[in-house]
Amino acid sequence: MKRTIIKIDETRCTGCGTCVEGCHGGALQIINGKARIINEAYCDGLGACIGTCPSGALTLEERETKPDNIELRKPEQCCPSMQEMPFNQSTERQFPIQLHLINPKAGFLKNTDLILAADCTAFVYSHFHHQFLKNNSLSIACPKLDHSAAIYVEKLTDMIDNALINSLTVIIMEVPCCRGLLQIAQQAQANAKRKIPIKKVVLGIKGNLLSESE
Repeated sequence: MKRTIIKIDETRCTGCGTCVEGCHGGALQIINGKARIINEAYCDGLGACIGTCPSGALTLEERETKPDNIELRKPEQCCPSMQEMPFNQSTERQFPIQLHLINPKAGFLKNTDLILAADCTAFVYSHFHHQFLKNNSLSIACPKLDHSAAIYVEKLTDMIDNALINSLTVIIMEVPCCRGLLQIAQQAQANAKRKIPIKKVVLGIKGNLLSESE
């Protein structure tokens, strides 16, 4: 699958090791005097290691990677943002929630109703948790800032076909850029072998519920 991952320019790498300390997923090691990715599945694609590199040898790129095998690692080996953490509260059900970080094979997705919400929505609409999250799984994304549309389409398609999610509710703001999130969901539905209902919820910038539609 395609996803964002670290790229190392060996001509610039001095082997200083600061990137190894900055990598929270344990993806990097110094081997033969150069930084190397020991397993692509360990890289969370967030780029925390980039800021620690004094020679500018690290960048992020979107490329084909090997199937994600993070679930094979021991919990203490993973960055918390990459671990599957179901939990029981009145509304919230799991962590992580950022779509870029969610493994489509995560157990909390199986046969669930999935909420796909724009990042801003829960902060604008005061009834978000009570009205939308109870008994549902959650993913959040921003179509304007994330620059991961192709990855998101692929992940959602996988969730529809293999995690067997029952339905998808897309919650967006009334601003034009938010419409991209609905388009991502619709493209995933078009690519998927299974067909599930998609519901659209639009929230106003004043914190009000504008519309709900199938």
